[in-house]
Amino acid sequence: MTIMPSRRFLFYRLPVILYCLLIFIQSSFPPAVRPQGVPMGDKALHLLAYAVLAVLFVRALKDARPGAGAAFLWTATVVFTVLYGASDEIHQAFVPARSADILDFAADAAGAVIGAAAGIWLAPRLLGFFQKN
Repeated sequence: MTIMPSRRFLFYRLPVILYCLLIFIQSSFPPAVRPQGVPMGDKALHLLAYAVLAVLFVRALKDARPGAGAAFLWTATVVFTVLYGASDEIHQAFVPARSADILDFAADAAGAVIGAAAGIWLAPRLLGFFQKN
């Protein structure tokens, strides 16, 4: 199945844009949920959120550069995701009732590493994630 260029944008790139927008909007308000009873629970949420972002970046990059190897995809995904995480922490420094936190950034980066690996190696094997017929 061949996807037309406008549909490729909608399927591969728009999810990255919308998810980044969701993170930005969520970061613009005081935290709505603070995980109770889970040590470092907010860090787990950061890790999960940025792992999802990394998977979305892998999808978009793999579509944009179909011949790219796993090393390129992993590196580019981690760099883009970590940079977005850094920009989000800087953004939070200017939001009332929020703050920039190096541990949140570390969780974002860990999520980027895990999500990039999952998007490149795990998802295609489990879900046929990148299969094009």
